[in-house]
Amino acid sequence: MSEEIDILTPRRRQILDAVVREYIETATPVGSKTAAKYLDLSASPATIRNEMAYLEEHGYLTHPHTSAGRVPTEKGYRYFVQQLMQEVQLPMEEQRMIAHQFYQAQLDLDEWMRLAATALAHAARGAAVVVPPRIHRCRFKHLELISTHSNFVLLVLVLYNGLVKQQMLSLAEVRSQADLSRVSRWLNDLFADSATEEMRAHLSSLSQFEREVGETVIQMMEEIDEQREPAYRDGLLNVLTQPEFERSPDQVLTVFSQGGPLDVALADILERTLNGTSVQIFIGGEGRYQELADFSLVLSRYGMNGSISGALGVVGPLRMPYARTVSAVRFVSWLLTRLLYDYYGEFPPTPIEG
Repeated sequence: MSEEIDILTPRRRQILDAVVREYIETATPVGSKTAAKYLDLSASPATIRNEMAYLEEHGYLTHPHTSAGRVPTEKGYRYFVQQLMQEVQLPMEEQRMIAHQFYQAQLDLDEWMRLAATALAHAARGAAVVVPPRIHRCRFKHLELISTHSNFVLLVLVLYNGLVKQQMLSLAEVRSQADLSRVSRWLNDLFADSATEEMRAHLSSLSQFEREVGETVIQMMEEIDEQREPAYRDGLLNVLTQPEFERSPDQVLTVFSQGGPLDVALADILERTLNGTSVQIFIGGEGRYQELADFSLVLSRYGMNGSISGALGVVGPLRMPYARTVSAVRFVSWLLTRLLYDYYGEFPPTPIEG
């Protein structure tokens, strides 16, 4: 980035900023006279045209063959986001309205995911994707073996993130509740606060029945570790109606299809790059995802560090209103994070400003 900072003088930065903001607003190539309206510069239209030609020569702007105006390139958008964009907050009225909708849903994780997708799509005027929260790694907290009838036993498993799972076991022989309680106490002490690898190391020292229970618990935890819930989506129409895609709606539908290019890219991006709850912006597929070359993504994680987290974001054309989208993603991410802390009874994070 140092080379770009050296190349772009204050006047060139102002011109690039003007072109990006005007093009985001109008979807129309920007000429020198239009750019001049944004500028606090004592420069003639001819001087501005020369500066715009310089920006085009260095890859920040381009122009359609049928127009004398310029439009930003991926490089231009990226420079705008990293160097020129001013952060904004969602208006307080919108924040209160979104928060009120969530708290009306009470302790309903599924409804929170739906609301997050709807609120994001509306606030950012794009397509929203919300990946449900996942446990980072299951850790054992407690189990109970409860005799039901004949040789059937109910296994109740409690994990440290508050998740409770149940499974019926069919035993080879009938066992008393006292015996089942003794085995439960022993395994609770042995497996306390352990992940599956640590638990598996103890299996060889157990009796056959204890080992069968231990293997069942490990299998239950591994299945939870491997779960991938489908993402919640909303706002596809917001993208389909953008002028960039009026003639190619199939391109948008393919990208947003279940298991399509967007899902593949999201899984890879979330696995490799997103940490904490910071907002990250991916423009034009970042050279890795060819199918997303005409799209931008604004993404953030949400949730409880080291315990349970998901991700959410907005997808739209390169001509995305980045400042507003970032503010919407940041707010909804913070709100979901706070709700998860409340849900699991832990101390919530500090509210964002605004």
